[in-house]
Amino acid sequence: MIVLKFGGSSVADAACMRQVASLAEAAHPKAPLVVLSAMGKTTNGLFEAAKAAEAGDLAEAMARQRTLMAFHRKAADDLFDGAVPDALDIALTDLFGELELLLRGVALLRELSPRSMDAIASLGERLSTRIFAAYVKGAWVDARTVLRTDALFGEAVPQPEAIRTLAAVHLKPLLGPDRVVVTQGYVGATEDGLTTTLGRGGSDYSAALFGAALGAEEVQIWTDVEGVLTCDPRVVPEALPIPDLSFAEAAELAAFGAKVLHPATIQPAVEAGIPVTVRHTQKPGGRFTTISAEVRTGRPITALASRNPVTVLTVSSTRMLAQSGFLARLFEVFGRRGVSVDLVATAEVSVSLTVEAEVSLKSLIQDLSVFATVEVNEGRAIIAAVGERLKSTPGLGAQLLTALGDINVEMISMGANEINLSLVVKQEHTAEALRRMHRVLVGGTL
Repeated sequence: MIVLKFGGSSVADAACMRQVASLAEAAHPKAPLVVLSAMGKTTNGLFEAAKAAEAGDLAEAMARQRTLMAFHRKAADDLFDGAVPDALDIALTDLFGELELLLRGVALLRELSPRSMDAIASLGERLSTRIFAAYVKGAWVDARTVLRTDALFGEAVPQPEAIRTLAAVHLKPLLGPDRVVVTQGYVGATEDGLTTTLGRGGSDYSAALFGAALGAEEVQIWTDVEGVLTCDPRVVPEALPIPDLSFAEAAELAAFGAKVLHPATIQPAVEAGIPVTVRHTQKPGGRFTTISAEVRTGRPITALASRNPVTVLTVSSTRMLAQSGFLARLFEVFGRRGVSVDLVATAEVSVSLTVEAEVSLKSLIQDLSVFATVEVNEGRAIIAAVGERLKSTPGLGAQLLTALGDINVEMISMGANEINLSLVVKQEHTAEALRRMHRVLVGGTL
């Protein structure tokens, strides 16, 4: 069997859903499991409705609920030419009734807990899959019966062994040639049945988890680009699809800002040895990228990715000089404060490192200032050059710095796995730096 995952843009309206249905039908011989995201901007709408309810503005929350209801009912009407099946009509009514109750509860308490937010956010995928399953006459499976997670609401951690057991019970018996089984991405549940979500972009992760649990032949990620590209096409229009990627390259690109993949998508497929392909929903015969553990590209530079804004912290102390234990003390502070560090570069008496821009710095800096001075530079960007032969190709560093010309590089870090060279520049220089690097390094090698 294979897993086909379709993102929000792929199921944005009735016309898009018809295209997805044709792709699911073409996959009939391979017993497809179809994993869907919420339609279009539905998840954003649900978050906005929840926030309005939390603020006590029930009228605004209900207005957003009605807007979402009208949007989904119109999509259903368009798909079925006005003759929506009774079972689907009832299902939609029940789901929007559930949303109304949740929003009223939040508004009454003026409290939006992560648990409540997950219950509300899950409705986007539950709505899209109900509509699509009815249209393709497929089996609808509630992902919450299969995708077991812990209770970390909003960023739930899946439990692969439990998922494998539950998939054998709830999914495997339904799968077969000439059948379509439909379920939700992004959504899971605890052992006690409480609804959880995997975080924004988690539908890709769901697809890989289902694929690993079922021993899929392939996990297909259908989106709005022809595979993983050599750079963000919005910044570098001449970016090219990459025919194949190693899992290591794909994970690095995803972690450093490539928009096609959720970083955690890769891991379940790596462990199960399942190839992942990234394809364009509107161009099913077009180019695509295959990501596999067996791929060995041998390219010095495969692609560029960027992430911004980030903040650079430079921690300095003369006590670092010829002293052991300083780094342990430094990172103990970050661990205690729950702050993740991306890049690290060290000198004799200082350490520079990057953190996400949304990190609260006040308490972190207070703790660090007990034993060091801290310089803060906000509004920076990480640019990552990824390739399997990056470290072993002479002259790449010189080419890279020459390409950047007058753009100042504030920090350089070679990844521990030797396939990622990351640079830090001011955020306003990101686009131009990517264009220059793409022309010189990627444009000449593909």
